[in-house]
Formats: sequence, structure tokens, C-alpha cells
Amino acid sequence: MKYILGFLLVCISLLSCTTNDTGETSKIDYLIFGRFYGMCIGKSCVTNYKLTNSTLFADTNNDYSHTAFNFVALDADKFGQVNDLMDFFPSKLLNEKETVLGCPDCYDQGGVFIQISKNGVVKSWRIDTNKNDVPAYLHSFMDKVNEKMALLSK
Repeated sequence: MKYILGFLLVCISLLSCTTNDTGETSKIDYLIFGRFYGMCIGKSCVTNYKLTNSTLFADTNNDYSHTAFNFVALDADKFGQVNDLMDFFPSKLLNEKETVLGCPDCYDQGGVFIQISKNGVVKSWRIDTNKNDVPAYLHSFMDKVNEKMALLSK
């Protein structure tokens, strides 16, 4: 009997030690994603969206500096088209020391804007659209952002 009790105590103690390495959750509060073009005229020059776990918002300010947003909620169908984008966010990007990757919009090729709030910590990046000028780990995420942007523009 005491062997069974001892075995159960060992199992319970092992099961109770299942936290991750840092002991914190990795909750994404929101993800802002978009594209920008400097030498451009019209509303399509700057397009940003804010994705939360339950809603997709569109930015109506179209501010090239990405400092003044005005988000309005979009319908559930639009949210359904992009709700998995956070799953593709490369966690390695959180460790980048630079906030500008490549030379976004330096020669009128445009750029990708990404901002993430994770556990209340906000980080932003301006990323070149030329994949040759950015780290390879970003390529599939950039493709996914472009795919979602195309879906939303329809």
C-alpha cells in the first residue's frame, strides 16, 4: 500500500511541474499589420489592420508614420479571413534589436508595418518588401501578411 501511495505522490509532483521555461504565458494582445508606400497618392498608400483574438479593425487615418491610428471594427466575415495570422507570427522577430529591417520604401518599393502587443509589451517594425534584404525567417510571415492583405482588399 505504501508503495502505491509513494508512486502516486511522485506522479502528482511531476504533473504539477509543467510550466514553460520562463513561467509566463505568451498571449498576443493584438497584431497590427499593413503596408505603406511613400511616393503614392490616394487611400491605398497606407493600409493598416489591427487583429485581436475576437475582432479585426481597419485604420482610417492612413498615417505614413504609423503613430496616429484610428481603428474601426470590421464585420465578422473579414475577421474570419485573417483570424489565424497571429499563428504565423515569427517569435524570433521579438528578439530583433533593429526596428527597421532592410530599407523599406527607400526606392519606392513600399514596406510592411508590423506592431505587436504581447502581454502588454508593444513592439513595432518597418520591414522591406524585398526579401533579399530581410532575414529569411521573415519570408513566410511576409507572404502570409501579403496574402491576408489581398483577401481584405477584395
